[in-house]
Amino acid sequence: MLLLALHAFLTLFVVIDPVGVAPIFLALAGRRAEAERRSIARRAVVVAGGILLSFVVGGSWLLGQIGISLDAFRVAGGLLMFAIARDMVFVQLERETKEEEQEAHAKEDITVFPLAIPLIAGPGALASVMILAGEARGHAFGLAIVLAMTAAVLLLVYVALRMSVLLARLLGRTGVNVVTRVLGVLLAALAVEYAASGARGLWRAG
Repeated sequence: MLLLALHAFLTLFVVIDPVGVAPIFLALAGRRAEAERRSIARRAVVVAGGILLSFVVGGSWLLGQIGISLDAFRVAGGLLMFAIARDMVFVQLERETKEEEQEAHAKEDITVFPLAIPLIAGPGALASVMILAGEARGHAFGLAIVLAMTAAVLLLVYVALRMSVLLARLLGRTGVNVVTRVLGVLLAALAVEYAASGARGLWRAG
């Protein structure tokens, strides 16, 4: 149980990367009043949490409805996370397109887009919670543990958003890039593990 909790926490922490989200949040909301930034951060985390929760609870049902096995999803999720990890290592991570970025700056409310999606609850995070939920079904209170670790990481995201100004001053762009690169290497290893596990499962099933 402890190993599952640690695995879920580290996986989601590496994939969501709270430290990397903070400077993006600051770029989008840095000119707004402190009270407004606090409100945006809180609502964005709540919305992202609702999205991740729906994938934890209903992910397996969704896969079953469209005829995709969990092993196949592990391979696809591993490949997707490896692509994200590559961009993190080379500090080229773009969680939104240029068009989406321009739209976000033009909009008054940035809570749902781009903060909740795709900055916090992005493709890698959604794939991760679905895979973790599938792995947790063999453990007592497995889903509850995954949900608790998801909530813990989201709490860290909220803290990082609230402290975004301080983090930017303390770490600077270079410091944020260093943290992002380290997390990218860890995510790459995790992605390989996911893809290899899924491939073994598909081989045995075939």
